[in-house]
Amino acid sequence: MTESNGSAAPDQQQSRDMPDWEKRFRAPRVSLPDWAQDAPDRSLFVSNATGTYELYAWDRATGEQRQVTNRPNGTTDGVLSPDGAWIWWFDDKDGDEFGVWRRQAFTGGEDELAAPGLDASYPAGLALARDGRTAIVGRSTDDEGTTIHVARIGEPPVEIYRHPESAGVGDLSHDGSLIAVEHTEHGDAMHSALRVLRPDGSAVAELDDTKGGTVELGLEVLGFAPVDGDTRLLVGHQRRGRWEPLVWDVATGEETDLSLDLPGDVSAEWYPDGSGLLVAHSHEARSELFRYDLTTHELARIPTPQGTVSGATARPDGTVEFLWSSAAEPSTVRSTTGEVVLDPPGMKSPGSVPVEDVWVEGPGGRIHALIQKPANHTGGPLPTVFDIHGGPTWHDSDAFAAGPAAWVDHGYAVIRVNYRGSTGYGRAWTDALKHRVGLIELEDIEAVRQWAVSSGLADPARLILTGGSWGGYLTLLGLGTQPDAWALGIAAVPVADYVTAYHDEMEALKALDRTLLGGTPEEVPDRFEASSPLTYVDNVKAPVYISAGVNDPRCPIRQIDNYVRRLESRAAPHEVYRYDAGHGSLVVEERIKQVRLELDFAARHLNP
Repeated sequence: MTESNGSAAPDQQQSRDMPDWEKRFRAPRVSLPDWAQDAPDRSLFVSNATGTYELYAWDRATGEQRQVTNRPNGTTDGVLSPDGAWIWWFDDKDGDEFGVWRRQAFTGGEDELAAPGLDASYPAGLALARDGRTAIVGRSTDDEGTTIHVARIGEPPVEIYRHPESAGVGDLSHDGSLIAVEHTEHGDAMHSALRVLRPDGSAVAELDDTKGGTVELGLEVLGFAPVDGDTRLLVGHQRRGRWEPLVWDVATGEETDLSLDLPGDVSAEWYPDGSGLLVAHSHEARSELFRYDLTTHELARIPTPQGTVSGATARPDGTVEFLWSSAAEPSTVRSTTGEVVLDPPGMKSPGSVPVEDVWVEGPGGRIHALIQKPANHTGGPLPTVFDIHGGPTWHDSDAFAAGPAAWVDHGYAVIRVNYRGSTGYGRAWTDALKHRVGLIELEDIEAVRQWAVSSGLADPARLILTGGSWGGYLTLLGLGTQPDAWALGIAAVPVADYVTAYHDEMEALKALDRTLLGGTPEEVPDRFEASSPLTYVDNVKAPVYISAGVNDPRCPIRQIDNYVRRLESRAAPHEVYRYDAGHGSLVVEERIKQVRLELDFAARHLNP
């Protein structure tokens, strides 16, 4: 989750004793507040003010803020009901993402089971009705696939959808009569189709861009119009090779293509009165906002500083609140009024250095990379960290990040590569990694590595490959397939043994892997073998550091243990840190410990 940093003065002694990189993690942060549709003074946000990320209720009318959840490993998944009366939050066990929804009154009180009768599962979307008693609950399990239920207070939940492939709740119409579902019944987990159902489960309409063509296109639900009786659904599509919005009237079938003349990916959400759209435009690692008038078809830019808008929402008075940051400036929740919306007390986060843009010719086209160098750098090759993003369908942007800033503080250059598979550069770039999974991304990383060395920026003897999740996977795969390229590898929550990972991971990720690789390990064993770090572990020359959450459902611990045993059998230099959480930690001190261990490992083995 992206958050906003506080700005109050820290304790002077604490400030003197603490390095800047730790302050960036410890500084209180807040997410963009969600507000209740029918009670806009009531908001819900996430903060790390106590040292653990938890949910907070905020009454804007009184200014009162109240911590809602309090769990050892933190809580970030929460939804505020449209009437502002209830906060739903997802209760899993120590980060394993398998659990149940609970709810708590906005004003406080005991938690209660929100949807009695539904067993624990992985979440697959949630939509709450304005009547205060109805919820549309999506569930995913290894045995059942995806199910969607209508859950009403005091009544048994009713199943309205079931399919073995991945799906999820998209949205519920303003009057509660229509339910939008994203599904992948066609078997392509990267490209969803849409179905609209009534609460009794009967179908109203279908929109499927995957049918009848060789080019795979995806759709996503952006939201129903916020007006009673309005059957317009805002949809994201890829028909012109990038994400764009259109308006689909699910009752008549009419589609209104907005055809916004903006490069890169475009998303949108409704203004509260349904008269216009708040448009978010992402292009080449930066983003901006617009207002689109649905009557005049005029597109008006909403002024924001250069950098990244990580989230935005239009308020009933027409103002827009947005979460903004750049690589150099910590994030803040701002308003088009010019005010800071939510400013937590406590330590203020130090800034960092700005990013520089580099474009490198690669085997699949021009690759965009973001470079940060120490502020006091006067020339000459630097020890360099290639910090690889996860996803893989994600991208690094000109946004504030405490991890890369810590490396820069310690004298390293940091390079982040938006390899093929990344979002924000068109559908073809995102979809290019199929079948030769991992190997394609590493071709792009290698092209940028060669540029970094030949340009004089990076010292070829002091190159670190690192990343978390998919970035951790690419780190281990890169150490085995490019053993002479890297001096050190640091992999957090990685895929290490692809076959075992497939069998142990949550069902939704199994579906994604089948899409990426073209089948199961039994159906396409050669592809899984070619893309698995375990295949190349005997080639690894560089010291390896691995950190992993023992409850991780995405990159499970057993497959990491398999990889580590192979390293041990070779007496290869490596260290492993296991911690009691899931796919990363929501506890600030734990996260600082992990970064400190990584910095120490690099210092001992690389001596920058």
